[in-house]
Amino acid sequence: MTNRRDFIKKSALGTAGIAIGGMGFSRNTYNSVIGSNDRINVAVIGLRSQGQTHISSFCNLKDAKNVRIKTICDADEQFFEQTFKKIHDLGCDKPLTEWDMRKVFADKEIDAVSFAVPDHWHAIGTVWGCQAGKHVYVEKPASHTIHEGRMMINAAKKYKVRVQTGLMNRSIPQVMAAMKFIHEGGIGEIYMAKGLCYKPRDSFGIVKNSNPPDSLHYDMWLGPATYRPYNEKHVHYNWHWFWDTGGGDAANQGPHQFDIARWGLGKNEHPVKIYSMGGLYGISPAECEQETPNTLTSVFRYSDGKILEFETRGRYTNAESSLEVRIGNTFYGTEGYLELDGERWRAFRHRENKPFTGSDTGEKSLDVMAPPGGSDHYGNFLDAIRSGKDEDLHCHITDGHLSTTLPNLGNISYLKGRELTFDGNKEKFVNDHEADLLLTRTYRIPYLLPEII
Repeated sequence: MTNRRDFIKKSALGTAGIAIGGMGFSRNTYNSVIGSNDRINVAVIGLRSQGQTHISSFCNLKDAKNVRIKTICDADEQFFEQTFKKIHDLGCDKPLTEWDMRKVFADKEIDAVSFAVPDHWHAIGTVWGCQAGKHVYVEKPASHTIHEGRMMINAAKKYKVRVQTGLMNRSIPQVMAAMKFIHEGGIGEIYMAKGLCYKPRDSFGIVKNSNPPDSLHYDMWLGPATYRPYNEKHVHYNWHWFWDTGGGDAANQGPHQFDIARWGLGKNEHPVKIYSMGGLYGISPAECEQETPNTLTSVFRYSDGKILEFETRGRYTNAESSLEVRIGNTFYGTEGYLELDGERWRAFRHRENKPFTGSDTGEKSLDVMAPPGGSDHYGNFLDAIRSGKDEDLHCHITDGHLSTTLPNLGNISYLKGRELTFDGNKEKFVNDHEADLLLTRTYRIPYLLPEII
C-alpha cells in the first residue's frame, strides 16, 4: 500500500496530475503570449451571487469585445439557466457549461479562470489552474488556510501566470487616494489601523439531513472538506459559518477591510502577536448549528509596535465615526485620524471635529487625487495578462495572502483561546505545535492540495 505522502509525491504535478492528467493535459500548450488585440477566453467558476458579479464585470468592460466568457462552471447545475439569461441580457455570447472544474482546466482554448466558489476550494482551484497554465482571478479570502496561501504564491511563480486576488478596493480611485494621502504623511505617522465589519445576521435555522437535489454534484461541492451528509443549511452561502468550508464574517466580508488596514499601515509582513476573543451571541445551539463566532475582536501587533484592530459584530449595533461606518476603516496618526467608508473618506486634524480634506469635502488639491493606474479590478487583471507583468496587478496573490493571513490568524487565536506569537518568516507559530496544526487542513482524496508545486 502507498501512504498518502508518497501517493502525492509520485506525480510531478501533484494532485492536479491525478485530477486532469488523464485528459491529455500538457501545461506547455497553454503558456502562449497573449497580444494586445487577442481575445482572452475566460471561464467563470462559481455562479451564485459573487459569480454573477464576475459575469457582469467581464461583460461590461470597455473592451468587452476582447474578452469572451467561453465557459461557466458550477457544481450545482441549477444556476446555469439564470446565468444564460444574464449573459444574454448583457449582450455576450452563450457559453458552454461544466460542473467539474477539472474539465475547464483541460480546455486548451481557455486562457483565464475566475473563482467565486466557497473558500475551501480557493487554493486547490487556483493551484490546479496555475498548473494548467491558466491565469487566475480568485475571490477573497485568497485561501482557507495560511499554508494554502503560500502554495498559491509558489504556483503562480513556477507556472508564470498572473494571479489576482478579488480585493477590489485596490482598484477604487477614492480608496487609492486615501492610501496615498496616508502614506504621504497626511495625518502624521500611522501607528494604528482599525477594520470594522458590522453585519447583523439572524439564525438560519436547523433542518434534518437529506438527499442533495438532482442538480447538485455534492461530492464535487464538498471537494477537500471532510465528508458529511448533505444538509441544505450547510451549503449555499451558509457554508461561511462552518469551519470546514468558511471562516465566519472575519473571513467573509473581513478580508476587504483587513486588506485596507494593512495597506494603510504599509505592512508587507505578518504580525508577531495575535489575540482574539468573541463568541456566538444571541443565537442558541438549539436553533442554529453555526460554528463560527458572530462577534469577534482581534488585535494584531507588528514587530515595530504598530497595531491593527479588527471588530466583527454580527448582532444589533450602532455604527461608528462621523461617516456612520459599519463596513470600513479608521486610521490613527500622530497628527490626526482618517475615516474610510466604501469610497468616502475624511481626514481630521488633532481635536478638530470638522474634516480638513477628503473625498466629499469639496477639496480639489493634489493631496486627495488618486495615483495613476486606477481601473476596474477585472479589467486590471486582463491588462496584466496582456502585459505579462505581475507588477501590473493591483492585488497580486502575495498581497492576497498577506491580507488573508490576518483573519486566519485571528480565527486560530479564537479557536485556541489564547494569545499567539507568529514567526512570519517561517509562517509558523513560536513553540506552539497545537496552533501549527491549524495552519493547514486534512484533505479528502482526490481533492488534495499538491505538496510539491
